Amino acid sequence: MSRFQCPVCDYVYDERAGEPREGFPPGTAWADVPDAWCCPDCGVREKVDFAEPIGESFAEPVRESRGAPHGGPSSPNPDRSREPP
Repeated sequence: MSRFQCPVCDYVYDERAGEPREGFPPGTAWADVPDAWCCPDCGVREKVDFAEPIGESFAEPVRESRGAPHGGPSSPNPDRSREPP
């Protein structure tokens, strides 16, 4: 059984649990959920926009590093010719 996550509000449809409030009893396969079904929490996305997580847990969003906080150096300067004498 798989889980599928809404990309907007992070609601998760779990095939094991189903979604009884939406009329899908526990064990309802994702393939049996109508394609036009929208997220029950935010109502924004349709089924086709949901993503299946890789493995057993959802991946954390990737955050790009912008260097050290407060403008400090993030790594030693590899170009020593630019350092002051």
